Amino acid sequence: MNAFDVVIVGGGLVGQAIAAALTTDHNGPRVALVDPAEIQPPPAIGSIQDYDLRVSALTARSQDFLTRIGAWNRIPADRLSPYRGMHVWDAEGTGSVTFDAADMHAPELGHIVENRETVYALSQALAGRELTRLQDTVASFTDPDENGRLSVTLGSGDTLTTRLIIGADGALSGVRQFAGIPTREWDYDHHAIVATVECEQPLQATAWQRFRPQGPLALLPLHSNPHLASIVWSTSPDEAAAMLALDDDAFCEALGQAFEYRLGKILASSARASFPLRQRHARNYYSHGVVLAGDAAHTIHPLAGQGVNLGFKDAEVLAEEILRAYRMGLSPGEDAVLARYQRRRQGDNLATMATMEGFKRLFAADQPLVRLLRNEGMRIFDRVMPLKKQAMIKAMGL
Repeated sequence: MNAFDVVIVGGGLVGQAIAAALTTDHNGPRVALVDPAEIQPPPAIGSIQDYDLRVSALTARSQDFLTRIGAWNRIPADRLSPYRGMHVWDAEGTGSVTFDAADMHAPELGHIVENRETVYALSQALAGRELTRLQDTVASFTDPDENGRLSVTLGSGDTLTTRLIIGADGALSGVRQFAGIPTREWDYDHHAIVATVECEQPLQATAWQRFRPQGPLALLPLHSNPHLASIVWSTSPDEAAAMLALDDDAFCEALGQAFEYRLGKILASSARASFPLRQRHARNYYSHGVVLAGDAAHTIHPLAGQGVNLGFKDAEVLAEEILRAYRMGLSPGEDAVLARYQRRRQGDNLATMATMEGFKRLFAADQPLVRLLRNEGMRIFDRVMPLKKQAMIKAMGL
């Protein structure tokens, strides 16, 4: 049978999370997941080169969601990196803010997890579920017919029918483009350098972030070794190219200088990569039986590590609305169903995007008065515990 209730395009973090949320009940909708990639077990860690360069700072809410859909406990304990503190400071002054999980009576603020570990854990959670997994691409699809069914043609030439197509195929979503859903987007004129590095001093289960005029620089702890960090260095395209061209010793020295040697010298680095940063938001999340989730619907600056958490919120809410419709005997592709998803998620996504954009512009401003007010504001904020607690509640996804 090639007839489904839901076809999910994209087998990454968000696509698999939606599939897992929809298939926890054996009496749920018929679901197909289409992605050309074969998911492999993550390699064992033998050296600094073996870590995934892409990591996420998963919030307590994301942890709870992944637990409920059967994925969290499949991530090996030695690949979960809890961080209990966060230290943020301004490179152009003395302002700083420190967050501590103890102030929230919580064991941690969140966990740093390699993306491929979460992807693999989700794939293991899906093993044995009532799910049709197709290692293929989507070539095209039609508008819904008079019965509300869309026809999907795969790259292999096979055809599926479905009541709903979910585009969870990333920032350059082919589903979004084929459905003709417009976006509002702009280039940050920044690239993010990512690598795994070894620091002279331990990170103390703390996420460290320095706001430079060129862009934020974050060092995130990796649990398997207290001296290892995953870095996300946002900077100009020219500086990013220059950093990638350096040999390892020169790069480690440049990184140490950029980080003010807060964790001592940088002793070693993995291979490095960079990618351009672009903010993007779909003007609508759905159209004619097609709906978007995760990076297909929105991408934001990585300075607060919220991108994947927003995607998991999308996955959670979209699955809730689909299951509600299914139990009521409604088609999951009906506009009324998808409009509820959009209402529940669009405002939160836009608010987070606006906050991240505000932070980016605030710390990029180089006027003396702005620097003075910015640093004084950070010092005041650091002393006002109710404000800090509200910020931590938001950051933890609570």
